[in-house]
Amino acid sequence: MRPGQPATQPAAALRRVLGLAAAGLLLVGCTGGHRTGAVGAPAASSDGGGSATASAPGVTPLQPLPAAIPAALASYYAQQLDWKPCDQGFECTTFKVPVDYDHPAGGDLTLAAARRVADGAGGARRLGSLLLNPGGPGGSAVEYLESVAPGYQPAVRAAYDLVGLDPRGVGRSSPISCLSGDRMDAFAAVDSTPASPAGIDQLVAADKEFAAGCQQHAGALLGHVSTIEAARDMDVLRALLGDPRLNYVGKSYGTLLGATYAGLFPSRVGRLVLDGAMDPSLDSLDGNRAQAGGFETAWNSFVKDCDTHPDCPVGQNVQQAGQQLDALLSGFEAKPLQVDGTRQLTEAQAVTGVIEAMYADFLWPELRSALTAAKSGDGAPLLRLSDSYYGRAADGSYPNLMFANMAVNCLDLPPAFDSPTEVQRAVPDFEQASPHFGRDMAWMALACAYWPVKATGTPHTVRAAGAAPIVVVGTTRDPATPYAWARSLAGQLESGRLVTYDGDGHTAYGLGNDCVDSAVNHYLLEGQPPAPGLRCAK
Repeated sequence: MRPGQPATQPAAALRRVLGLAAAGLLLVGCTGGHRTGAVGAPAASSDGGGSATASAPGVTPLQPLPAAIPAALASYYAQQLDWKPCDQGFECTTFKVPVDYDHPAGGDLTLAAARRVADGAGGARRLGSLLLNPGGPGGSAVEYLESVAPGYQPAVRAAYDLVGLDPRGVGRSSPISCLSGDRMDAFAAVDSTPASPAGIDQLVAADKEFAAGCQQHAGALLGHVSTIEAARDMDVLRALLGDPRLNYVGKSYGTLLGATYAGLFPSRVGRLVLDGAMDPSLDSLDGNRAQAGGFETAWNSFVKDCDTHPDCPVGQNVQQAGQQLDALLSGFEAKPLQVDGTRQLTEAQAVTGVIEAMYADFLWPELRSALTAAKSGDGAPLLRLSDSYYGRAADGSYPNLMFANMAVNCLDLPPAFDSPTEVQRAVPDFEQASPHFGRDMAWMALACAYWPVKATGTPHTVRAAGAAPIVVVGTTRDPATPYAWARSLAGQLESGRLVTYDGDGHTAYGLGNDCVDSAVNHYLLEGQPPAPGLRCAK
């Protein structure tokens, strides 16, 4: 599973989720990571959130920007949006933002947005715009909007214009490109648990090729796709939409984007929902290690469920299942499986396929079938899961997701490791957090060491003093954004209110839990946050 930074959800998986769930989950690509048992995550306050700030030593709060719009940016805030019909029932537009907010005279970027206009059914009072972001980083909010809008509660669709803004470098907004399809195939197949100097050299070469490709194709934009810059872009769009405050639902990495907006513009916070929360106070090392623990927790949950099915291919208990998984993966390292005569299933792709299925429990039957097939020498189903994680199309092409994912992650935080030697020293800690995925995820975290642009961000807390109530949703066995991260973020936010979903899978809102959906929809429509300590059962 690569690239490797704490992340959110894979793109093709998003489409599959949307086909089976009532509302939106973006299974995000491996960026902002994974995990549930957040090793190294700071402890937060109570489930109510907002009563204390959880922060690691030396981590300072994100400072808000001046409330007044700087004169140098006034022209961006004065643009007129030209909405045109697009994509069967939606409207699309573009607008300009500066490449560099500190030097706006240096050039512009064109960003793309789409909306579904509020239908006003039942005479509903219009509440403005509701921006949606699926995470990633790298997930297209335009594609996400167009997929999930029909599944939103009718009352929400009646009151809000649902809006998707592709962040800079993503989708239709000046997208970053890095590698051709065949080179991405090679990148995805590289051994992510190298045990020899030659294997390490291969992995490092792949990381360097990826970074060089991004630098070649993206140029100066590569240094200006940070989360802070994307949050500032959202404020420009908020103003152009005519909304005095931002209303927003962000999933996975979208929670970091939304929390960053709240930290920069607390007085412009409207109704914010942050589902599957990331913890901005963690550095790359702690975040990656904690995420590995999240996938381990999800695997254990899968195994317990698997044991209740007669077609379970991995044994009768967690220990036995782990041993069988390790043996299967080791076999692929020694001898990849041929698939369709043209491709192979390598150990790295097999791991990615397993991880893909951890994002949603409705994918577990597919994983059972894929593991059964792989044990009998058929690697095609597991390879399809891996391809789904990356969004690989049947023609061998890849979407922009993984390219933007790496670019944002490597800019937002300094790398977890500077050399293979540092990874080797850290592997035991990663394996303690995750016996089955820790080694892979430690090596994945090396990728940003070779990034051509120095990170501009650092770990920080987000207080958003004076902001309206912000709802944070956390799932107890979330593989990609550990529940401890949601508790931490809710504790950092001065007005944070935590909703706990005791369940499996990545994110919770809009995926069929009446308790979570009712609480969030009531907040969006009435402005009243859920009761402190609300806990929703599976």
